[in-house]
Amino acid sequence: MKDLETAIRLRNEGKAKEALELLIPLAEAYPSDAAVHYQCAWSFDVLGQERQAVYYYEKAISLGLDEKDLSDAYLGLGSTYRTLGDYEKSRDVLLRGMALFPQDNALKTFYAMSLYNLGEHADAMGLLLTLLADTASDARIKSYAKAIRFYSGALDQVW
Repeated sequence: MKDLETAIRLRNEGKAKEALELLIPLAEAYPSDAAVHYQCAWSFDVLGQERQAVYYYEKAISLGLDEKDLSDAYLGLGSTYRTLGDYEKSRDVLLRGMALFPQDNALKTFYAMSLYNLGEHADAMGLLLTLLADTASDARIKSYAKAIRFYSGALDQVW
């Protein structure tokens, strides 16, 4: 679909508004095209128009996306709900994404942000510490990875 490719190129060039001028009519013309709805959501997000992005993220997910786009759509929708202050929806969307993509550390990171916003600070910090220990390439962090993993589950413990 030439217009879809053009819209993606425009957004990648920093012209998200122009991309949306192509994407919104495409979404109307192709209401069952998950990829068009996903790209529309992404472009609204880039413009800071999160409320408008929600509908398109939800529609894209419900229509079915390929694996890469589906993971990114869950992250986008979960992050969008969080920025809108709907922390419970954010948590729920990110949990659904993590159930489908348990190895996706970006989903886990955004989930930790939602936990923080929900006041679940120990769980958020524990998850982030585990991610840090598991994914960091810094030599000093790697040398303390075992201790960091241990403390990730014992942040409130006093010895």
